[in-house]
Amino acid sequence: MIFEDEPVPGYPLPILPGHTSPGRFERVLRSGAFAVTTELAPPDSADPEDVYKRARIFDGYVDAINATDGSGANCHMSSIAVCALLTRVGYAPIMQISCRDRNRIAIQGDIVFDLDAVSLLALGKTLRDEHHFQSGRKITFAPRVFFGAAENPFAEPLAWRHQRLAKKVEAGAQFIQTQYCFDLERLELFVRGVEELGLLDKVFILPGVGPLPSAKTAEWMRRNVPGVHVPDTVIRRLAGAERPKQEGVAI
Repeated sequence: MIFEDEPVPGYPLPILPGHTSPGRFERVLRSGAFAVTTELAPPDSADPEDVYKRARIFDGYVDAINATDGSGANCHMSSIAVCALLTRVGYAPIMQISCRDRNRIAIQGDIVFDLDAVSLLALGKTLRDEHHFQSGRKITFAPRVFFGAAENPFAEPLAWRHQRLAKKVEAGAQFIQTQYCFDLERLELFVRGVEELGLLDKVFILPGVGPLPSAKTAEWMRRNVPGVHVPDTVIRRLAGAERPKQEGVAI
């Protein structure tokens, strides 16, 4: 994302009153720009260059890079390490935290499953805004963090999804990244419910997108990735395409 007032590539946007972090990603969103993020799967390697090779693919295309946390319930380089490496060379990282594998002591120290996403957000907000741990012990210098959360507009029961998002916003989420969205009708219903709750002025929502290389891949995702809904129309379109990879990008 290049802004007209940037004298050199990567020149930071100003940090304005009300910003909760010094990060570029928050500034891009608050500027009203169309923000684009991507997900970087950490390598099975201790070589920083393996992270940088993957990150360079997205140079000039994205505003921030998500570092996944134990993706696929498998061991990889930690999201903390990936974010530290990305920050070192000027990228804007988004550190993902999976509650699945940690307890609350580890989460407060790392910034685990005795917390869910909502209580994790509330915990982080306490650390940042109230300057103390859950135990009441004071923090000498509180973290400056822009909090986000994941949401799945297509998981059942659909009528509850926007209510779940409202809880995350109340707990402290400032931006939301969704699961892959291939069903626009369902996504519109979700956004309508979010709007009715008055949340669109309180949180930034980034719908998830990704290219499907084939009908077979689309069918596999529909069967095996929880909450990903790929409509029959999309699968038929891929199956009938002469160049399914290009068709997946077009979709």
